[in-house]
Amino acid sequence: MSGIKQHIGSIALVVKDYDEAIEFYTKKLSFELVEDTDLGEGKRWVLITPPNSNGTHILLAQATEPEQLDAVGNQAGGRVWLFLNTNDFWRDHEKMLNNGVIFHEKPRIEPYGTVAVFEDLYGNKWDLIQQK
Repeated sequence: MSGIKQHIGSIALVVKDYDEAIEFYTKKLSFELVEDTDLGEGKRWVLITPPNSNGTHILLAQATEPEQLDAVGNQAGGRVWLFLNTNDFWRDHEKMLNNGVIFHEKPRIEPYGTVAVFEDLYGNKWDLIQQK
């Protein structure tokens, strides 16, 4: 298996509306809009990424079926689903609070780093974390 190199390129996030999701992630979380390509028939290829990311993107996938709509905001069954790593927890925590992001707890110090759970515009839970 030597010579094989792989990485997660994108993770799909089911959303109700492309534009409201782009607005939340770019304005509230300071993510970058990498691509927004019209695929026709209401579909778009929308990629976002945190600033200075390592190359993994989130693909915003607009729900079109009832079971997809049911998954919006609950992609992990109520558990923390995504982990936003940062090199400055307190800077990003304050900025996110000032931007109206809802946190479910006060920041806490754990053996692995400083962390707090927040939610996206649909209620999916994320960790903001600065690892030790």
